[in-house]
Amino acid sequence: MAREVPTALETRIAALVRANGPIGVDVFMAHALYDPTDGYYITQKPLGVGGDFTTSPEISQIFGELIGLWLAQSWLDLGAPDPCYLIELGPGQGTLMADILRVGAKVGGFQEAMRVHLVETNIALRAIQSAKLSGFNPVWYDELSKVPDGPSLIIGNEFLDCMPIRQYVRAVDGWREKQVGVDSEDRLTFGLGPIQPLAPKNAQDDDHIGAVREVAPQLSSFVATVANRFKGHVGRALLIDYNDPADHPGDTLQALYRHTKVSPLEHVGTADITAHVDFAALVRWANTLQISHDGPVSQRAFLQFLGIDSRARALMTANPHCAHDVQTAVERLTGEAHMGTLFSVACLDSPLNGDRGPPLGF
Repeated sequence: MAREVPTALETRIAALVRANGPIGVDVFMAHALYDPTDGYYITQKPLGVGGDFTTSPEISQIFGELIGLWLAQSWLDLGAPDPCYLIELGPGQGTLMADILRVGAKVGGFQEAMRVHLVETNIALRAIQSAKLSGFNPVWYDELSKVPDGPSLIIGNEFLDCMPIRQYVRAVDGWREKQVGVDSEDRLTFGLGPIQPLAPKNAQDDDHIGAVREVAPQLSSFVATVANRFKGHVGRALLIDYNDPADHPGDTLQALYRHTKVSPLEHVGTADITAHVDFAALVRWANTLQISHDGPVSQRAFLQFLGIDSRARALMTANPHCAHDVQTAVERLTGEAHMGTLFSVACLDSPLNGDRGPPLGF
């Protein structure tokens, strides 16, 4: 089958590889997603029917409503600080934040106390977010570390899965890193590097020949950034993303182009590239950095605890003509064959939060 014509970004990456040698999967992902000229998250409009994928807030308003109530309760748990930074990581089209603020208005003082801060690199998405959240004076940042310190509620839905990963493959003679090189036609291709002196930290003794283990080098710095925010202020972070709770080995690198799975080496810069999040590693880093954590739990269990079924029944009663759409949306969000078990939810807590018991849903 003939390959797609290379994008300008693929051609530039191929030239880099020819000049300097093969690169790790993490370096390739960083170029493909964040290149300042042609990177996917810099130039594309990824969400919705005309984009490449659909996230939970776009599936149903119920998702955002439940997350909003969770955040409002967390704000009360933290002593109702005013002001409080409401920070969303990768806010997409602003749908989730709009739903959070709408439902949060039902909790006295919540909406007034919130200062909306959005971590977003995509200029086109910033414009969409600005229009949707115009009444709340959002402020944008390229990274979480640049958001001013203060009491914080952080939400990251499908944010960590776009962190660049390194991949290691169990060979007969040891572990080798998967790399991106070029073939005889100057097209990007996967290959294996030399034997690694040490196995990846998440490797298991019974990993079979051909097993793939993935490591996100930036995950530790992300948890450290959250921990640093929480050293001097109360705060709570809710993280929702792809995860394999059983920690099976496997190649989870995937690319989506117009809602269709493609090779990560095709449509470079115009396709979304993601990988499953290692929540076990996130928990390990939280322990190392001495911040509390809860979960991970499945998205199904989390949303059911928050009352997704009763909220769906109320919507269907009020809008019988929408009953089928509501049922379909809930199945996508909580079904065992859908996002219900493919996604996990975890919470990080500031050590200054006090003994207020675990957050809702854990």
